[in-house]
Amino acid sequence: MTNELRQIRHPGPVATIRHASAWGGAVRLDVTVEPGETMEAGLGRAVAAAGCDAAYVAMAGARLSPFRYVMPAGSPGPDHAAWYSNTFAPEGVVTVEEAGAIVGRRDGAPFVHCHGLWRAGTGPLAMGHMLPAESRAAEPVRITGVGLRGAVFESRQDVETNFRLFAAERAASAASGLRPAGPAALALTLRPNQDVSAAIEAICAEEGIAAARIHGIGSLNGARFAAGPAMHSYASELLIRRGHLAEGRARLDVAVVAMDGTIFEGVLVRGENPVCVTFELVVVPE
Repeated sequence: MTNELRQIRHPGPVATIRHASAWGGAVRLDVTVEPGETMEAGLGRAVAAAGCDAAYVAMAGARLSPFRYVMPAGSPGPDHAAWYSNTFAPEGVVTVEEAGAIVGRRDGAPFVHCHGLWRAGTGPLAMGHMLPAESRAAEPVRITGVGLRGAVFESRQDVETNFRLFAAERAASAASGLRPAGPAALALTLRPNQDVSAAIEAICAEEGIAAARIHGIGSLNGARFAAGPAMHSYASELLIRRGHLAEGRARLDVAVVAMDGTIFEGVLVRGENPVCVTFELVVVPE
């Protein structure tokens, strides 16, 4: 383990509290985005129809056209520590091989943040940040995931990073901020410059969670894996493929794309993987 965790300097003052969380009732989702719907509109509609305030959803084998995405990039100026590439607009139908998305709210409307891996035709595998408001279902898209009742991801201007970011919050529909009876899940967002695994472990310990499934997306400042080469890109887009907490220890098996488009895969080494901008997570106790 390295002696000092890598740090990235953001333009604003460092917030004292380094995460936000909210308990919600957990609802199993198995819904469809209809042909012609944008992924943002379709997911917002489906989550609301299930009586949920927010969700983490996964998709595999989805066929979309048109499809738009961006990749991580350096910032063009001092207003941000990192930014996005120009928009990629592949021709024809794109197959989303694997993706995860947080469905929340922005300015009173549904808003979706999605990272994944996809392929245009028979072209190479690519990874990045889908633009769900500009990407439409070419055929019915089955979506599964965990819906939240009583917790929401609300997009707000963040002073520290100068981005509009999701923050996990108690929803207006919540009776209280306490863990609800019955199936429950914790909505969680993490701030920069803390090891993602250690942060999850500490928060789960505070909440009395010893075992859980961990779903989510985020960004890392470089990445170190249990096996395989390190990623040295200071900005990235990451998908948790399989995340678990067992006996209080987190194990995150991820795919992550660097600024040059290289895709890295593997299990993150605890203590060596600092958040770059944000992580957005749904933790489901077992």
